[in-house]
Amino acid sequence: MPIAPDAKDWTWVLERTCAECGFDPDAMTYESIPGRVRASAAALADALDHPNAAVRPDDSTWSALEYAAHVRDVCRIFEHRLDITRTGSARPGPAIGGYDTSVVVDDSGIPMFADWDQDVTALAENYGAQQPALVAAELRAAGETTSRAFESVAAGEHQLPAKRSNGSLFTVESLARYFTHDVVHHVHDVEKRSAATT
Repeated sequence: MPIAPDAKDWTWVLERTCAECGFDPDAMTYESIPGRVRASAAALADALDHPNAAVRPDDSTWSALEYAAHVRDVCRIFEHRLDITRTGSARPGPAIGGYDTSVVVDDSGIPMFADWDQDVTALAENYGAQQPALVAAELRAAGETTSRAFESVAAGEHQLPAKRSNGSLFTVESLARYFTHDVVHHVHDVEKRSAATT
């Protein structure tokens, strides 16, 4: 059964603490982001060792496997978006079903990447049928690669701008925080799911 689409605009997490997962954007320094991403990716990968990792707790909630596959793709996509923001131009992107790698540069030179519908990708990539061990390995690798990409950004690049096609404006720094919330929030989702089924 398909999950109800998530149509919320989560950019508000850049302004205030997330009541669901506790992520506080003001308490997170840029330098702490790679470590937080690595730890979150590892926690989700470890969750796939559970024998019921591919089982949904109910019809409206992803399994741990689906969350992990999503976060793997989130890491790959935000590495691409970081590359776009740093270079101010179109860049080769990951081949992920439902993900549009195209970029438009506006008259002021600010690159704009396409919005992403995660639910379209979940169906296109058939997250629930993927192999947990493979997803765990890919998630760890993607988390590490994206963490290193953010670590490589010099302080003078933190305010480089980019836009999303729905009009949201980011800098490298706010993009990093937005990305980190996504990863951290899904660890919370999986932990909550695990607590509810034990």
